[in-house]
Amino acid sequence: MYYQENIMISAADIKLIVASGEGYNAEFKISVPSKVKELTEEVCAFANATGGVVLIGVDDKNTIQGVTIDNTKRSAIQNSIGEITPSLNCSLSVIEVEGKSVGVIEVPSGVNKPYVLSGAIYVRLGPNTQKLTTAEQMRDFFQQSDKIYFDEGPCKTFDPASDLDNDLLLIFKKAARLSENIPNDQIFRNLKLFTEENLFKNGAVLFFGKQPEIIFEKAIVRCVAFKGTDKRFIIDDKFFGGPLNAQYIKSIQWLKEKINISYDIEGQGSGPRKEIWEIPETVFKEAIINSLSHRDYYDKGATTIVELYDDRVEISNPGGLVSAINMKDFGKRSHSRNPLIFGLFARMQLVEQIGSGIVRMNDLMKESGLPVPEYSTKGMFTVTLQRPKDSIPNNKKSSEKSSEKSSEKIIALIEKTPEISAKGIAEIIGISARAVEKQIASMRKNGLIKRIGPNRGGYWKVNVK
Repeated sequence: MYYQENIMISAADIKLIVASGEGYNAEFKISVPSKVKELTEEVCAFANATGGVVLIGVDDKNTIQGVTIDNTKRSAIQNSIGEITPSLNCSLSVIEVEGKSVGVIEVPSGVNKPYVLSGAIYVRLGPNTQKLTTAEQMRDFFQQSDKIYFDEGPCKTFDPASDLDNDLLLIFKKAARLSENIPNDQIFRNLKLFTEENLFKNGAVLFFGKQPEIIFEKAIVRCVAFKGTDKRFIIDDKFFGGPLNAQYIKSIQWLKEKINISYDIEGQGSGPRKEIWEIPETVFKEAIINSLSHRDYYDKGATTIVELYDDRVEISNPGGLVSAINMKDFGKRSHSRNPLIFGLFARMQLVEQIGSGIVRMNDLMKESGLPVPEYSTKGMFTVTLQRPKDSIPNNKKSSEKSSEKSSEKIIALIEKTPEISAKGIAEIIGISARAVEKQIASMRKNGLIKRIGPNRGGYWKVNVK
């Protein structure tokens, strides 16, 4: 069963939350702070987001240490929470977990946003709480406070019994360092993936649904390769759907097959070769995950798109810069259109320090001797990455590179599975069987490989030179 009635948090829930670590919906405190207001700031931030839980008696290494909360401290906490306006219905409880006392403040997603503490608005950004300090920041928040985040909306047509991607759930648990034996509904409840009506939220469907594009038609990534530096000639055009993590992986793989990659074999011994991408792989990862996390899913007329040209790569998503961020703060602060989705990527260790992505991309491009990315923030948010000048091919060079890459893949497959057929190779590397046969004939002529035994029942052998 995946739908749960709203119940008080249990000791098992607390153990799971602690194992998952701090995040968009969880904050840990080793003890009651001397300034109780620090707790209340976290409560206010959760209320202005999707809700969450504050655990007292848990250290920053995700270890339950336990805590003693006497009546004086309890009253101070409750009085401080009472200073939040409008009034917020949440309270402190103490729960025994493996013989230790843990203070628990469960915070609902407030229905009367924005919530204010001592004249200030606090918001949750990833695993951190931020105070809005300027009139402009507050004005932006007020403008958005009555608009529900797309990923927080209920998805009434999603059937978890048949539409959940259970394989991805296992991958998620492993990446988030959770036991495979933890019930899915417990994880969903603790990560706030249900609405108050016990419906899956849109963000949960996008992240864990087998084919969310059936419900959200444009929730896909389109990858297009062009010949030249404009859009006149398309040489490859792929559409990737499925869960957002799968879209990210498929997009990265598509880029890997298109761009130039060299290998560092020095000091590697017998281990795997180190890949050196013409544009650092981490830059692509940051740009694509940001596109999937921050795109405007309300926009039903556009998709996330990766465009490869001879001289550059452009990665775009519907929706410009969110109004809570201005160009002065761009790259210094972060604010997501879809904080639930962003938080799930963070749980998989795919999103690092909040607000650091732009800086990291800029630094990696500089280290590679490339221009820093160009950012266009109006309408579509677009990141433009300049390719190295020696990546620009002429027709002959492009054909030769394609042939060389195919040959490398064929040899790798033969080394792994000597009895593999030309048809089997073609299906794996994505070219025609006839093209594989031509490559094999050329490699045999050049002495790179030879056939042992008959065509049927024999096998290939790679000649070592």
